[in-house]
Amino acid sequence: MIQSEYLNQIESLSALDLHFARLMARLDGRGCREFELAAALVSSQTRAGHVCLELEDLASSDFLKERLESQQATALASLSPSTLRERLVNDSKALGQPGQFKPLILERDRLYLNRYWRYQDSLAKFILSAAGSQLKLDWELLGERLNAYFPNQGADEIDLQRVAAAVALLRRFCVITGGPGTGKTVTVAKIAGLLLEFCRGHNLRIALAAPTGKAAVRLQEAIKNAKEGLPCSKEVKEQIPDHASTIHRLLGFRRHSPYFWHDAANPLEVDVLIVDEASMVDLALMSKLVQALPRNSRLILLGDNNQLASVEAGSVLADICHQDHLDHFSAEFSGVVSSLGKQSLPIAPGAEPLTDCVVQLRKSYRFATRRGIGEVSAAVNAGEAGQALEILKSQDFPDVKWCERGDTDLQAVLATASAGYVAGDPAQAFASYNQVRILCAVREGPMGVRAINSALDSAFRRRLAIPDDKSWYPGQPVLVTRNDYQMNLFNGDFGIILPDPDDNDELKATFERPDGGFRTVRPFRLPEYEAGYAMTVHKSQGSEFARVLLLLPEKDVRVLTRELLYTGITRASERVEVFGDEVIWNAAVERRTRRSSGLRDAIWD
Repeated sequence: MIQSEYLNQIESLSALDLHFARLMARLDGRGCREFELAAALVSSQTRAGHVCLELEDLASSDFLKERLESQQATALASLSPSTLRERLVNDSKALGQPGQFKPLILERDRLYLNRYWRYQDSLAKFILSAAGSQLKLDWELLGERLNAYFPNQGADEIDLQRVAAAVALLRRFCVITGGPGTGKTVTVAKIAGLLLEFCRGHNLRIALAAPTGKAAVRLQEAIKNAKEGLPCSKEVKEQIPDHASTIHRLLGFRRHSPYFWHDAANPLEVDVLIVDEASMVDLALMSKLVQALPRNSRLILLGDNNQLASVEAGSVLADICHQDHLDHFSAEFSGVVSSLGKQSLPIAPGAEPLTDCVVQLRKSYRFATRRGIGEVSAAVNAGEAGQALEILKSQDFPDVKWCERGDTDLQAVLATASAGYVAGDPAQAFASYNQVRILCAVREGPMGVRAINSALDSAFRRRLAIPDDKSWYPGQPVLVTRNDYQMNLFNGDFGIILPDPDDNDELKATFERPDGGFRTVRPFRLPEYEAGYAMTVHKSQGSEFARVLLLLPEKDVRVLTRELLYTGITRASERVEVFGDEVIWNAAVERRTRRSSGLRDAIWD
C-alpha cells in the first residue's frame, strides 16, 4: 500500500502539493494513506487545469502508472471508487460533503478543494436560475424587429443568428458558440440594438468584456463596425457601447488579492454583460463574474467551444456547450421561434431549459472563399487526422500547406516570413506583424518559442548591426508575460520597440490602445516580457493574423492536442502553413483535452 514517503517520488507533485497533503493528513488525524495521496493529487490536478480529482482516476492503473511505481499503482487500482470513497470519508475531520466548511469536499465521487467546489456550485446555480426564467415581450413587435435585423431568411435554412437573437431577448442567459467567422460579434451587435429598442426609456446599461486586452480590442472593433449597418435609429446606435474592458478591470482588481471590488455585496452597474472569448475564462473568474452581476441582469457569452480551454482550472464554455445538447431545442421554445419567424427548430423531447440557451453558429463567412482553412480545421475538430493531412497536402487549397520537417529549410522560411516586419510608424509596424505570425505548440526544444525567438532575434541584430549588449532596437517585438496593473499591461499584451516620435534617439515600447490609438512605455519600465517574434498557440487566443506558420515539436508531448491544432490553424484568416512530422500530427489529432470537472453534470444532469 502507499506510504507517505512515496509522495516524494511522484514527479507530478510540487513542493506545494506535498506540503498541502501533509497538512491535510495532520488535520485528518487518521493516518489514512489513501487520503494523503488523494489530497496531494487533487492539489496537483488543480494546477494542471482540472477542477477536481475523479475517484475513478485515483483507482485507475492508467492514471497512476504515470505517477507511481507499478507496485503501488497496482495496489491502489485494486480498490473500487466506492471503497476509496468509504476510506476517504470515514470519520474524516478534513473532508466533508457539499456545503460543509471543510478543506476538501467529496461530491459524486469527485474530490474538490473547498474553494473550487464553491466556485462550481455558485456558477451552476446562476446558470440554472438564469436559464429557467423566460422574459415576456410583445410577440408581434419582436417578430417584426427580428425580420428587420435578419432579413435574409431562407425558406429551408434555419437562420441560427436569428435564433440566437431570440434566445438573448427571451432568456437572461445566452451562449453563442461557433468557429471563426460565423458571425458571433455581428449577431451580438444586433442583439444589443434589439435590447435597446425593447427597453427604450429604461436607460439599459450594456457592458462589453473579454479575458485579455487583445480580445477586448477586437471585440470593440467588431461591435463598432457592425453597429453602423443596423436597421435602427441613430439614437439606438449611439447607445450601443463600443468600448470593451478586460474582465479583471471590469470587476476592479485588487493588488495582491484574489478578490475584486465588485462582488455579490457590491454588484456591477450593468443590465446586460457581453463576454467574448469565453473559452479562455477559467472557473474561478467566471464564478466571480456571475456573483458580481445584479439580480435580473443578462449574461451573453460568446466563444468557440472547440478552442483550447483556459490556462487556469476549468473548461467552462465546453462544459456549458455539451455536444449532446447542441442543435436542438425544447418543443415550447421551438413553437415560440416558429411563431416569430415561421422557422421550425429541431426538437429534443424532455429538453431542459438550458437547452434553449445555447446556440451554435455553423456557417463560416470568413472561410467561404478560403475553404482549405475551414475544411482542415473541421477535420481536426472531428478527429480525422488523415483527412486533415490530405487537405493540407492538396494542391486544390492554396490557403493551406503541409511542410514535412527536413524537407523544408525552416530557417529560410522563417527569415522570408519575417522579412516584412518593419519599424515604421506604429500603425505600419503593427500591421506588418499582424500579417505573419509564428505560432509554436511548446516553449522548449528546437521548435519551441524560446529557440525560434532567439534565432530570429539574432538574425535581426545581424541585419540591423545591433550589438548583442544592446537590450532594445527599433522593430523589436515584446510580449508581456506578467500582469502589471500599475502600468496597465497584462500577460499576453504585444508591443513593438519603436523610436519616440518626439525624439528619434530614444526608444519606446509601443502598445495598441483599445480606442485604436497607441500608448508608449519606456522599455525599462516594462514588466516581465520575452521576445515576440513567435508565441505559443495559447498566447495567440483572441488574435487573428493574415498568415500563420504553425510549428509542431520534434517529439510528441501531452500538451499537443486537437484543440491546440484547431486553435492554431484558425488564427489564420488567409493562409496557414504547418511544419511537423506526420506521426506527431496524427497523435495530436487523436488526443483530446480532458479536464475533470463536475460543472457539466451540475447543469445538465
